[in-house]
Amino acid sequence: MTLHRTLESVTERIIERSEATRRPYLDRMDAARVKGPARGHLSCSGQAHAYAASGDDKDKLAIGAAGNLGIITVYNDMLSAHQPFERFPDLIPEAARAAGGTAQVAGGVQAMCDGVTQGEAGMELSLFSRDVIALAASVALSHNTFDAAVFLGVCDKIVPGLVIAAQAFGHLPAVFLPAGPMESGLSNDEKAKVRQQFAAGEVGREVLMAAEMAAYHGPGTCTFYGTANTNQMLMEFMGLHLPGASFVPPNGAMRDALTQEGAKRALSLSALGNNYTPVSAILDERAFVNGIVGLNATGGSTNLLIHLVAMARAGGIILDWQDFSELSDVTPLLARVYPNGLADVNHFHAAGGLGYMIGELLTAGLLHPDTMTVAGEGLEHYTAEPKLKLKLKLKLKLKEEGLVWEKGASTSLNEKILRPARDPFQSTGGLKRMTGSMGTAVMKVSAVALVHHVIEAPTRVFADQDAVKDAFKAGEFTGDVVVVVRFQGPKANGMPELHSLTPLLSILQGRGHKVALVTDGRMSGASGKVPAAIHVSPEAVDGGPIARVRDGDMVRVDAVAGTLDVLAGDLDTRLNTTVDLSTAQAGTGRELFAAFRNTVGAATSGATIFGD
Repeated sequence: MTLHRTLESVTERIIERSEATRRPYLDRMDAARVKGPARGHLSCSGQAHAYAASGDDKDKLAIGAAGNLGIITVYNDMLSAHQPFERFPDLIPEAARAAGGTAQVAGGVQAMCDGVTQGEAGMELSLFSRDVIALAASVALSHNTFDAAVFLGVCDKIVPGLVIAAQAFGHLPAVFLPAGPMESGLSNDEKAKVRQQFAAGEVGREVLMAAEMAAYHGPGTCTFYGTANTNQMLMEFMGLHLPGASFVPPNGAMRDALTQEGAKRALSLSALGNNYTPVSAILDERAFVNGIVGLNATGGSTNLLIHLVAMARAGGIILDWQDFSELSDVTPLLARVYPNGLADVNHFHAAGGLGYMIGELLTAGLLHPDTMTVAGEGLEHYTAEPKLKLKLKLKLKLKEEGLVWEKGASTSLNEKILRPARDPFQSTGGLKRMTGSMGTAVMKVSAVALVHHVIEAPTRVFADQDAVKDAFKAGEFTGDVVVVVRFQGPKANGMPELHSLTPLLSILQGRGHKVALVTDGRMSGASGKVPAAIHVSPEAVDGGPIARVRDGDMVRVDAVAGTLDVLAGDLDTRLNTTVDLSTAQAGTGRELFAAFRNTVGAATSGATIFGD
């Protein structure tokens, strides 16, 4: 198998670009490895504090010869995706003891739900929560009493935040343990139709509520292919999950077996054994390129254009959106999962899932095959799928289920959902970088019909999403329109998702109007059929050209050419519009995040507080 030339050239460019930052990072990780966990150097009082509640594990911890596993959990029972983690802190120590080690919950971090906060003030804390999670997980691991770690997380900002923390402690091995998707309920397409009907006033809130409850009905991740499930895909493509772990349902025998095997695997990779494999050895430039390819091949969430940049920077690796664009140009779209199609992730998994897709991309030379992973060297491990097999315990003459990996699907079981690389849904990936007189932006094109890839129309300009909704209710949208929503960037108000605009923009599109959205904010990972040029940089608060756009300006949103232009000759001579943001910077905890707004970098560099 020969690597695709673009894959090679982009990877080489990233390595060269990152040389000045990657080497110091690796040197720090080497120094931390040599120093080792501090528990052996703690005072007797310090060790007593660390072991006081450890019960029968105290002696092992005091001797210090056995590996100690740190558990970072994001459990809460308000989030369906994270509720299954309630059981994990019982399963993991049991597995650690069976492997001769110990495990302790190092700490818990918060997990918020973008689905709950859509259109609400709390959404303005969402992006910043990623960096809070990274900080909190780092505090938990700062006791430095662990030989390895497991990270329990699934959703939007949570996995990226945990990866940033794992990179800060990159001298430790780590395995990410997912919870799995909920069972399929009301189809995502039917749910979207009811949302549009409610936005148009055709049905009442009782009908809307019934549809939503039928869609989100049990423990596990939401089943559409948004940011949460894109995160799970990335953890397999980048080698931090066990193979095939992402889309196994919660609370079953297979999920428990994968959880316990993940704990054992993390301990087996520690510096105490012969297979030392720290996070810093797994998350190299090739792993991030593999992740970007996976993002494009699956038509994943646009949020990862921000998160992957921030995640990489935590390990001294510098990505830019041009890398994503060039890889997208040569990566075939192999999956149709809602909002890119009608299927959900359970259907995708049944059709062959990530194992089949990774095998196809490896054969096509579109993935680095020789990366390090928690399963061993080589991404080929991730073409296998886990199985539970009965095995005989001779002494007791009892049968128990054992976890094994077998060869995964070599053909798609449903080509309406999952296709081979030789016959993809489209020849290029799901994301498009756009540049022009309005700045730099990105669009998720995989869910947008070709007829809507180029929109040229007059603008209506708004400073928040509520004003758009008011204009819609007042019947002000009567023709083709490019809706510009600005002052939604990270420095302005934390860069909220504007997914609550999707139903009304879809209605306008359904009436036959040419419609597009342009914003310096974000859209949900579930953004769909309306073309949306998002993450516009520089943002309006930074004086970006989007701050000079006026009502009625003709704007061309061209996802074919990759351009985003205001067709006005005097744009550069106009004064920047300013707005009073004070009302958006207090309440619902927003006042506590002023330091984040004041220090956050641009979307193009990951919208992170950890350096621009």
